Amino acid sequence: MTKKLFLKTLATASFLMAMSLPALAAEGGSGGGTYKIALGALAVGIAAVGCGLGDGNAIAAACEGTARNPGAGQRIFTTMLIGMVLIETLVLFTFLAAYLGF
Repeated sequence: MTKKLFLKTLATASFLMAMSLPALAAEGGSGGGTYKIALGALAVGIAAVGCGLGDGNAIAAACEGTARNPGAGQRIFTTMLIGMVLIETLVLFTFLAAYLGF
């Protein structure tokens, strides 16, 4: 790492640490409570959209693979099903985090 890059990194880190001190000294308030439900719904919605796109791509690839090689259909289906389960756990974890955090 060059000296110039090191000095820039050090200056940036120092600036960020100095700017975070007032946030740590701030008094606790009730701010941000009005948007908790909306933010939770937004988080679950974004996760559901991403998982829907992932599921669609997985199913399309599995159908294409089965069409190219019908003999491997059962193995492709099993692999696709495991992949879809892993994709759907993202929605469940996001829902759980939104439920517990908000």
